[in-house]
Amino acid sequence: MKRIILSGGGTGGHIYPAVTIARELENVEPVEILFVGTPNGMESRIIPEEGYRFASIPASGLKRKITFENVKILCRTVGSLWKARKILREFKPDVVIGTGGYVCGPILMAAALSHIPTMIQEQNVIPGVTNKILSHVVDRVALGYKEAKARFPVQDKCVYTGNPTRPAIREAKRDESRKKLGIRPDDFMVLIAGGSRGARNINNAMLGVHRHFKDTPGLCLYHVTGTRDYGNVLKELGEVDERGYYGSSSRIVDYQHDMPSAMAAADLVIYRAGAVGLAEVAVRGLPSILIPYPYAAEDHQTYNARVFVAAGAAKMIEDKYLTAQELIQDIEELHNHKDVLAGMAEAAEKLGKASAGADIAHMALELAGKKGER
Repeated sequence: MKRIILSGGGTGGHIYPAVTIARELENVEPVEILFVGTPNGMESRIIPEEGYRFASIPASGLKRKITFENVKILCRTVGSLWKARKILREFKPDVVIGTGGYVCGPILMAAALSHIPTMIQEQNVIPGVTNKILSHVVDRVALGYKEAKARFPVQDKCVYTGNPTRPAIREAKRDESRKKLGIRPDDFMVLIAGGSRGARNINNAMLGVHRHFKDTPGLCLYHVTGTRDYGNVLKELGEVDERGYYGSSSRIVDYQHDMPSAMAAADLVIYRAGAVGLAEVAVRGLPSILIPYPYAAEDHQTYNARVFVAAGAAKMIEDKYLTAQELIQDIEELHNHKDVLAGMAEAAEKLGKASAGADIAHMALELAGKKGER
């Protein structure tokens, strides 16, 4: 049985792809998996909940520029690299996979120095600085976007796979999902979500959208506010009932536990432009209105969104120009022009890579099989 270490942390965009890859590895053959993250990051809670073993490493963040100082941070071995070597000696992995976040630095650097096969998975068009540095020492780089290849200093290791998506996202059925969520079969459903905590600018703009479309026949605005802004949205609208309905055409919820059903039920989504969310939008073939988070590192969400806009799969509104009127105009246009909506859906589906998780798993197992050759 092959032993595999997966490492990623800091955000759900690094953690959930690692979980998806783990599931795909288990689908191919029996494997033993260990996750490595930071002791206080999101991963320390999420990974045990997913049923996997978890080990932690103290790790430091990197500066955005590639400098010798960053190499020194990566190799501050007294704590993080020493602990990484200890984990490698005890677990004896056949391959180590990193999905992003600074915690990947110590474990992948230590693995490469120990001649253990390594790979990283980069979700965004603009690679993270940790992954840029690690590309010099790892064996493979799995790309979520083709456009990312030109931004890596070592390009011959890069393989375009797409970003892994959960099977539940791909497999959820529209009719069943609408019945589960209480959405009328023929309504034009718009799913609005800005992440688990929410996106304040999107939530603020949606106040005017809800008021404009209140009691509009044949329309459902399904708005996931996030936990942070939920109370404020309810207070501002003032007429939301105990089930979350604002009139007959808006539904307000703080958190959507069953996102696969919400996405399967939707005709259009209004999202930020995180790589994982966009990968899910693509495999579902969903048209989208994207509002990239402007403070993401190196503005990478804007670059992610531009790929979808260029393909004809999405409209984009810059966060600084976001208003209720902009959203109202786009929703009305797409609602009234089903041919445009259908074209966007087709373009989105072409960007999807349903096999991404399985392809990454097979690549990792191929590398693991080469361990004995070193």
